[in-house]
Amino acid sequence: MTTIGITGSTGHVGNQTALTLARVKGEGDELRLFARDPERAPNVPGANVVVLDYGDERDALVKALGGVDVLFFVSAREEENRLEQHRNLVRAAKDAGVVHVVYTSFIGASPDSSFTLAREHGATEQAIRDAGLEHTFLRDNFYLDLLPFYAGQDGVIRGPAGEGRVAAVARADVSDVASVVLADAGKHRGKVYDLTGREALTFGEIAERASASLGRDIRYHAEAIEEAYESRKQYNAPDWQVEAWVSTYTAIASGELAHVSGDVKALTGHEPRVLEDVIVGPSE
Repeated sequence: MTTIGITGSTGHVGNQTALTLARVKGEGDELRLFARDPERAPNVPGANVVVLDYGDERDALVKALGGVDVLFFVSAREEENRLEQHRNLVRAAKDAGVVHVVYTSFIGASPDSSFTLAREHGATEQAIRDAGLEHTFLRDNFYLDLLPFYAGQDGVIRGPAGEGRVAAVARADVSDVASVVLADAGKHRGKVYDLTGREALTFGEIAERASASLGRDIRYHAEAIEEAYESRKQYNAPDWQVEAWVSTYTAIASGELAHVSGDVKALTGHEPRVLEDVIVGPSE
C-alpha cells in the first residue's frame, strides 16, 4: 500500500490530478490532499484532507507529511519568497520520510533560463536532488489555456515575444501525465519529462485562433523590451514580478520554448490538446 500526497489540491492542476488519480490508482493506495483551505479541496471519496501551507513551520509540515510515500509537489504561487517556500517543503519532506517527489517544474529549468521563474524551478530541482529524494520532474511549458487571457481589457496581448513560438501545454494534459506517474511512481524514478503541446505557436497565431473560438477580437502587439517595461509601470508591481512578466515573452522570443515534445502522448496514450480544446467559446 502506498500513500500518495497531492499539494495544491485546490488549484487547477492539483484538483484535476486528484480526481483522475482516484480512478486509476492501485487498489489499497491512499490519497492525502493538502490544501491551505480544506473546504476547497476536491471531493474524493476516501481521501484524507490535511491543512498545509509551504510557509508553515517545519514541525507542522513534517507532521502533515508524515506517512506519505509519494508526494506530488505542485509549485507554489508566484511570490517573491517562492524558492524559500519550496526549499522549506523539500526539507520537511526529507525529515518526514517521504520517499519520492514528483515536482511540477518548467521547460529548460536552469540558472541560465531566460524566464526568471524557470531559474527558481531549476533551484528547486537541485534542492530535491541534494536532499537525496527519489524524484520525477514534470517540466511544463506555459499553460495553453491561459495564453489568450494575457490580453488586456482592450483585447491586446502585449509583450516582446516577436515572432517566437511557444509549445504551450494544456493544464489537463499536465494532470493526465501526473496521474500516470503517481499511480506507478517507481517506474518513473529519476525521469525528467518535457510537457508541451503538439504545436508551437506565435502570439499572433494564438490571438487569431483565440478570437475565432471566443468570438471576440484579440490581437497581439509585439513590444520592444523598453516598451514592455514602460507599459507595465501602471501596475506598480515589484521589480521581481515585472521581470517575470517581461521574461515570459523574451524567453519565447529566444526560441527556448518552441520545442515540441512527445512525452505527453508517450505517457498518456493521447495526443496533447490544442488551443481550441481548452478555451471556452461564446456558446459553451
